[in-house]
Amino acid sequence: MYACRVHEFASSLIDRKARGEKLAMLTAYDYPMARWLDEAGVDLILVGDSLGMVVLGMQDTTGVTMSMMLHHAAAVRRGVEKASVVVDLPAGSYLTPDMAVHNARRLVAAGADAVKLEGGMKVIGQVRAIVEAGIAYVGHIGMLPQSVLHEGAYKKKGKTDEDAERLMEDALVLQEAGAACIVLESMVPEVAERISKALKIPTIGIGAGPDCDGQVLVTPDLVGGFPWFKPPFAESRANVAMEVTRAVREYVRKAKG
Repeated sequence: MYACRVHEFASSLIDRKARGEKLAMLTAYDYPMARWLDEAGVDLILVGDSLGMVVLGMQDTTGVTMSMMLHHAAAVRRGVEKASVVVDLPAGSYLTPDMAVHNARRLVAAGADAVKLEGGMKVIGQVRAIVEAGIAYVGHIGMLPQSVLHEGAYKKKGKTDEDAERLMEDALVLQEAGAACIVLESMVPEVAERISKALKIPTIGIGAGPDCDGQVLVTPDLVGGFPWFKPPFAESRANVAMEVTRAVREYVRKAKG
């Protein structure tokens, strides 16, 4: 079953890139949002470990656990009929190839069509093990949120020739290992464009310029649902927070009447 699923997922994305079809990806963490996104025509829904920040109020994603991801993945799966569901392996859940496969299988059982983990060459053993187990895999290179404590800050990647070359090498080795697509996060746009042109598999950018094969955003950033922080690359197309505040204040006034 897994082998058939990984082949269908990967081949579909490669075919769409070959046709020049751009991909739209957004995050969801619960049933209602997953259903809204699915019915609106999103191609890929990411149950991201960003839930630690925008749902659970953590300072970063490093404290997100497997139990959290399983809980939210199952909720999202219940709301999706058409889109593919990608679920993050959280920090510390793929330290070895065996651990990576074990936890990837748990996410698939919860409803993931594919799993995503951060890194390139440093995690290639884990990536190969996941793909060899017949589980669809999505790569993630560039700025790696799970490494923020090690790096000390969120930093734009690809600013030097050496860094750009390393990113290209990571992308190529992930493709060779069987990645279905790769997220390029917070990367110099010219570098992201070169990587996108060099790969047969799609790239999905976030803060990486317009020339990737698709785009992903954290949905609360898109709809104005997390007003306390807004990434510089995220353009809000709604103001959910303002509407909720307005409705609640109206309710409070009436209730206290």
